[in-house]
Amino acid sequence: MKLLKSVIAIFLLTLLSGAHASEAAALISDSYFTTDDGARIHYLQAGQDRAAPALVLIPGWTLTTSLWHEQLERFSRQRRVIAVDSRSQGESSIMLTGNTPERRAQDLHALLASLHIDRCVLVGWSQGAQDVAAYVQQFGTASLAGVVFVDSPVSAGTNELDIRKAFSKAILSGLSRYAAQPADYSAGIVRSIFKHPPANIDAVIAQAQHTPVAVGTAMLTADIFGADRRPALQKIDRPTLVIASAESPLLDAQKEMATAIRGARFIAVPNTRHAVFVDDPQAFDTALEQLLSRSQ
Repeated sequence: MKLLKSVIAIFLLTLLSGAHASEAAALISDSYFTTDDGARIHYLQAGQDRAAPALVLIPGWTLTTSLWHEQLERFSRQRRVIAVDSRSQGESSIMLTGNTPERRAQDLHALLASLHIDRCVLVGWSQGAQDVAAYVQQFGTASLAGVVFVDSPVSAGTNELDIRKAFSKAILSGLSRYAAQPADYSAGIVRSIFKHPPANIDAVIAQAQHTPVAVGTAMLTADIFGADRRPALQKIDRPTLVIASAESPLLDAQKEMATAIRGARFIAVPNTRHAVFVDDPQAFDTALEQLLSRSQ
């Protein structure tokens, strides 16, 4: 009888655990916001407005909110969490203009104002790191409780051609392959960013290919060579985390960036590639939790 009761208890706990997991997933909702130039920006949100600053997650080049699902679920227990499909990415409008970090920062600022979010922590991964720097350059840090740069130094603009020659050459030489074989190029890039690919890798690749080649080329060029965003680092006076893959070819550049930001913490996560937060969500989330504890 005791054994039977134990089995029933475990069964009930399993059901309740599954119900809670489903409830958490159901709390992630889709919404849209229209910018002043007509871009319809898609975003996911979860959690409720609380005393804690909101958490805002910005994806990399051509990628989408889907990669932030684990962070949406985990961190929405304590705060409001927003993940954004940047213009011309994911379910947001394809735009022929404004595909730059500077314009995406304006989109983000307007979105946050529309949601009445007056204090947040910005997390920018890859291309998103440029968006965060552009945001700080234009709007300062008054509304920020913290800043996170994920596996990308901010761009030095055309100085990249001298500072990081091999990296610049790889980007520029890849553009011709992107134009000639966009599907293969995009699939190769997406697969290369994971050490441990997610189960839905084919869907992630398909989402990345939603961005037209001409737009993707313009975005990548503007991200890396369009502006020197290093001066924004001097303006950051909030708790800051620079978290990188220990295998990043730009690891030294990220260490240097962290030293340029007053009080920034630098972490290199082993056994990961570019998508650090997907390859090792536990290490990433722990580091982010520590940053959030200082961002009140």
